[in-house]
Amino acid sequence: MGSMSAVVVAVLCAFAMHAGLLVTNAQLSPTFYNETCPTLNDIVFNVVSNASLTDPRIGASLLRLHFHDCFVQGCDGSVLLNNTDTIQSEQDAIPNLNSLRGLDVVNNIKTAVEDSCPETVSCADILAIAAEVGSVLGGGPSWDVLLGRRDSLNASQALANTSLPAPFFTIDQLNASFAAQGLNLTDLVTLSGAHTFGRARCSTFINRLYSFNNTGNPDPTLNTTYLATLQAICPQNATVDNITNLDLTTPDQFDNNYYSNLQQLNGLLQSDQELFSTTGADTVPLVNSFSADQTAFFANFVVSMIKMGNIGVLTGTDGEIRTQCNFVNANSSATLLLAGVASKVNLVAQSK
Repeated sequence: MGSMSAVVVAVLCAFAMHAGLLVTNAQLSPTFYNETCPTLNDIVFNVVSNASLTDPRIGASLLRLHFHDCFVQGCDGSVLLNNTDTIQSEQDAIPNLNSLRGLDVVNNIKTAVEDSCPETVSCADILAIAAEVGSVLGGGPSWDVLLGRRDSLNASQALANTSLPAPFFTIDQLNASFAAQGLNLTDLVTLSGAHTFGRARCSTFINRLYSFNNTGNPDPTLNTTYLATLQAICPQNATVDNITNLDLTTPDQFDNNYYSNLQQLNGLLQSDQELFSTTGADTVPLVNSFSADQTAFFANFVVSMIKMGNIGVLTGTDGEIRTQCNFVNANSSATLLLAGVASKVNLVAQSK
């Protein structure tokens, strides 16, 4: 079978594994900016590619940024908003605090895009394209990114604290978290594969190294050789939150070694290893399949990323096209502030 035929078969199988349907927002299209900003994809690629020359982690960071955006009130760029008088930034939520990376790169992309196509391209779409570029630069799959999202006028730090799956989640908790976003078990295993590159802080997995679930012993599903390596990086009672590779074999390469690592009990995060080490879990056959067949993993990753990119999108006249990704536009900000004042006045009037 030729390589192209193998890819076609893999894609068809991927659709079957995702219940045969890829539900997309009808208003999103890969050609959305063809007339209004024809150089958009080139601009994003060039900025991210240049950033990767000095920061090999940037591809993984941008994928994570898109994920953390979509899982909190949809793919609307809300994760990019800074604190203001009316906005509590999602960047200060526990899962994001001091760990979100790539915000400066997104701002650089936005500046370049505004120079070429002012007031046209949303920050939410920039995140989606940058995530795809991050995959490609790491050696992973490419796909036609559906575009046409608009940016939110608000953020939700509260939702960020409850909607993002934690690194210590069990299979049941992971399933519930993904199901709440309209994603299935195949999406869970597939999107977790993005941990094939990037880094993680000791605080996200140190619970496995010394007293797992308050047992006084390390996590028994952690390879003992790997355990010793991680304990050297993350000493007990350390004052510095060190980082280490999510994938101990090919840390900057987007490939299927993530799944092979799980088979060898070399998953870094508890939420990763749970996919393989939970007895009787339906995720285990998927881990085995993707470990054996990188083409199948890549095909499924494309389908899952497109599905995730459709979560809760704003289109048409909803939201806005921000001119700066970290702040809502001045006219929108003024409207929100006036609405807040009016609400307070109304409450005072009702209390009299």
